Amino acid sequence: MTSPSQMSLFPLSVYMQRICPQKNEWRYYAMVIQPDLFGGAALMRRWGRIGAAGRIRLDLYANEGAAANALAALVRHRKKRGYQLVS
Repeated sequence: MTSPSQMSLFPLSVYMQRICPQKNEWRYYAMVIQPDLFGGAALMRRWGRIGAAGRIRLDLYANEGAAANALAALVRHRKKRGYQLVS
């Protein structure tokens, strides 16, 4: 069984949160890799305040491996910003 702070080797989806009640911070960051219509992969990112619709960004990649590399880099960046993985 993996700990909540450890992600699988090649995840296709990740959900992270940053909660700090003292600062009234209740944030989420979700990422999903999906196939696109042209044989590549799309990395869909959604972020915002917990309970709100938030914002969405879609990045296109040549293949699923490139999208997984981008997802891993974003997870590392978000962890530095105080986000924690949620299972």
